Amino acid sequence: MITTADKTTASDTSHTPMMRQYLKVKAQHPNELVFYRMGDFYELFYDDAKKAAALLDITLTARGKSAGKPIPMAGVPFHAAEGYLAKCVAAGLSVAICEQVGDPATGKGPVERKVMRVVTPGTVSDEALLDARQQPLLLAIHVEGTRYGLAWLAMASGEFTISEASGIDELHDVLAPLEIAELLHADNTCLPDAITGNKPIRECAALEFASDSANSALADHFNCAGADALGLAAYPLAACAAGALLRYANATQSGGLQHLRSINIDHRSDYLLVDAASRRNLELDVNMSGGTRNSLFGVIDTAITPMGSRLLKRWLARPLADTRAIQQRQRAIAALLNDYRFEPLREAFAPVGDMERILTRVSLRSARPRDLTRLAESLASLAAINAAMQTIANGEEINANSKRSNNVLLGKVQEFPDLAALLARALKENPPATIRDGGMIADAYDSELDELRALGNDASDFLLALEKEEREKTGLSTLKVGYNRVHGYYIEISRAQSDGAPDTYQRRQTLKNAERFITPELKAFEDKALSAKSKALAREKMLYEVLLDTLAEQLAELGECAATLASHDALAALAERADKLQWREPKMEKRPGIVIRQGRHPIVEQVLQEPFIPNDVQLDNETRMLVITGPNMGGKSTYMRQVALLVILAHMGSYVPAESM
Repeated sequence: MITTADKTTASDTSHTPMMRQYLKVKAQHPNELVFYRMGDFYELFYDDAKKAAALLDITLTARGKSAGKPIPMAGVPFHAAEGYLAKCVAAGLSVAICEQVGDPATGKGPVERKVMRVVTPGTVSDEALLDARQQPLLLAIHVEGTRYGLAWLAMASGEFTISEASGIDELHDVLAPLEIAELLHADNTCLPDAITGNKPIRECAALEFASDSANSALADHFNCAGADALGLAAYPLAACAAGALLRYANATQSGGLQHLRSINIDHRSDYLLVDAASRRNLELDVNMSGGTRNSLFGVIDTAITPMGSRLLKRWLARPLADTRAIQQRQRAIAALLNDYRFEPLREAFAPVGDMERILTRVSLRSARPRDLTRLAESLASLAAINAAMQTIANGEEINANSKRSNNVLLGKVQEFPDLAALLARALKENPPATIRDGGMIADAYDSELDELRALGNDASDFLLALEKEEREKTGLSTLKVGYNRVHGYYIEISRAQSDGAPDTYQRRQTLKNAERFITPELKAFEDKALSAKSKALAREKMLYEVLLDTLAEQLAELGECAATLASHDALAALAERADKLQWREPKMEKRPGIVIRQGRHPIVEQVLQEPFIPNDVQLDNETRMLVITGPNMGGKSTYMRQVALLVILAHMGSYVPAESM
């Protein structure tokens, strides 16, 4: 953060024009680190530089003086910025990315710069900043007395959800399964420490959470009459939180939230409630050390795609309460197990990338060339996935008399052959990581681009010919023709032979052991070649933007496709676990009770070198309590946890490690 003295002098003429520009940007983003683009580096100044130097292990230096004071400065290379951003986000910091948007060659004074986006722990979507199998959430909380309105957003997938809670205990129940990365609340409210924990907290003006302001934000984004039109009339506090969250997300991403197409209402009655302490002690998704190894999620997660894995984790976090919904998943798993039909389906998923997050980056206009090639590969694999799905459907028709036919969870996915063909035709097979220097658009895709590239490619032949000609003309054996990005094209002659340079040679640069010259002929070629390169790069970037526009037009359909693929992948993973680990389908009945025959602990069984000894349990109206006795380390807690884990597996629609349940 800049000091008060610095802020008051931001418009002072004692600052250089560039520093006045920086201070103006920083004043607009006082709570974020400002990555200020200068050439091939992002620079940080003042307290931002000191903080970044300590966190990122980069050198703290000074950039001359401004207003008579040395300016602390630190910087990171533009091409390596993602790694440093990841460290900032992991530390709970937000970063404002300020880019050069003006052309240094056409303007006077400092190059025009603009904050293009703000990277925060709860709104990250960049691949390098995210764990592929985690779903960081931005959570907004609106408080009125003992009631809480909540809204949370998974920016990387576009899932937007609201809920309400009465009292602190209900609030804990709602938040327990969520992976909260950043918490948003009004500056006139105080949240309990048990809720905030060590999460990054952002305070917004209370006005942002006001009903009128929130309603306006919802109406603007969803192009509707407001909260009531979205079905949120019964959730006024949650609607306030949702509106404030939308404004914050729009501000950090500079708009571009096309992938947020609806709001889900979270009903606690739809799920089996598992409190935070039970989740932690049962090691549902993380073990006691904070990793996934030897957790229940670690056992069941064999999904092929990251989006399938994340969906599995959400299913585990929210076990279903509705018997019909549970049985739908069970029927899907049974269909996949029939003749091992899950195997070809999982093989067909191999080329599928993380479509959910790629489409988010398309919406945010931050998708990179390799994102689009992975999307092209994913779309090209849809025909094979549908062929596998048809095999499963055929298997169900053979067993049409069974109750497992007409499975609603295993439908075909929409194919996009035209989009797949367009992307395959437009992009090089192995494009560069970024669009900065071009090279991502394939040859023969655009005739104008091909012509401009041809002009640039002819440069090597021209330079070789010129070098040979000039050597023969001057008789200078050390003469060579070259190019660098700073000085352009040149003729280089060693210092010893430089006096023999013809009068037509104009000195361009002096080196320790050589002199560099330019000639009218070489200068004319330079102008032509560099103009062609510049135009080719501009053409490539324009063509790339058109590709993003084309994808954006079908973002909703592509998003539905990605969601269906994630569901198929998650179900196929549960089928694979059922087959390999010899799990059985539990029977769900409406009468109270738990009856398990030959049950096994799903985690301990995978850790033990020797076979797990199975056990039974029966609880019903006649047997409401079991008393377990035995010595320390005799397995009492393992037995109790086993019962709880099998119940959770059954309620998420999975098969369970037991002969029957």
